[in-house]
Amino acid sequence: MSAPTHSPPPGPLVEVAGLRKSYGDRVVLDDVDLRVEPGDVVCLIGSSGSGKSTLLRCLNLLEEIDDGVITFEGREISDPRVDPMQVRRRIGMVFQAYNLFPHLTVLENCTLAPRHAHGLGRRAARERARELLERFGLAEHADKHPDRLSGGQQQRAAVVRALCTQPTLLLLDEVTAALDPELVGDVLGIVRDLAAAGTTMVLATHEMAFAREVATKVAFLDGGRILEQGPPAQIFADPREERTRAFLRRVLNPGGH
Repeated sequence: MSAPTHSPPPGPLVEVAGLRKSYGDRVVLDDVDLRVEPGDVVCLIGSSGSGKSTLLRCLNLLEEIDDGVITFEGREISDPRVDPMQVRRRIGMVFQAYNLFPHLTVLENCTLAPRHAHGLGRRAARERARELLERFGLAEHADKHPDRLSGGQQQRAAVVRALCTQPTLLLLDEVTAALDPELVGDVLGIVRDLAAAGTTMVLATHEMAFAREVATKVAFLDGGRILEQGPPAQIFADPREERTRAFLRRVLNPGGH
């Protein structure tokens, strides 16, 4: 993966401090602190409804926060005066439900943002997209519409679309949750390759073995709070919080008692 041309300032790539988000009376994120260094792979784990997806959406400014500060590349992006579209040019996001445009071919999906949001010429955008589609085994599907692809191929295409903008940060929201089990390893392999190439990622995942293998940091969310975060060896082998231990017992040994 070629490195972005823009050089971020020294220090954390992302810093979240005191983040709060509510929907009416329901608190979804409560005093969340998170620090992401360049090259980090941060895995967010926790039960459904714990706030993982909302945190990712807040990082990409798809949700308006109630309180706290989000800093990206040394700049506070949670300031209401910040243009979200400018921020999203530097952040790629891959959704659980793919969100590919059904009326566009795979190639057109992949060149849309580079051309219209980044000002890349048509030829250069197509060359970049074709190179990535080739790399991820999708070259022969470039001119197909998404409904002609399997779920795993659509998810791979969604990853390629995000990478075509050469993001500084890649957010992945449960990218394997909607896939058949035999396709999960295929998509996780792509994420593993991106991690090895030094791509900075924050991902929500239910794949504990994958998080243990790939993450530089694991954050356990429960009831909208990050109860515990640290290196995967510590979180999985010696969690400090009883709630973390209970969650891991349940997901790692679902048939146990």
